[in-house]
Amino acid sequence: QVQLVESGGGLVQAGGSLRLSCAASVSIFRLKTMAWYRQAPGKQRELVAYISSGGSTNYADSVTGRFTISRDNAKNTVYLQMNRLKPEDTAVYYCNAWPAEFPSWGQGTQVIVSS
Repeated sequence: QVQLVESGGGLVQAGGSLRLSCAASVSIFRLKTMAWYRQAPGKQRELVAYISSGGSTNYADSVTGRFTISRDNAKNTVYLQMNRLKPEDTAVYYCNAWPAEFPSWGQGTQVIVSS
């Protein structure tokens, strides 16, 4: 069973930066398109960005130009560099495969952006 462990969240002021990490327990990670998702209080989980096994990326309109997704296949890890954070970026952030998600999700990492 795949285990996904997210880390790097925290409390930051608007305009600040955070770097999230997600470590996967299996090497099949390297073959998968991996994504970051987020879920704000009272809202549905949404796709933030994804990166293919070859490094192609795609972003939600709301984060384009501010967030950068990357991966290190040797470490089975995917990253999300978040710059110029806004209060509306406040959410719990998760990683998983995309579009066919692994059945089990990690605990997520909380990001709170204060105004």
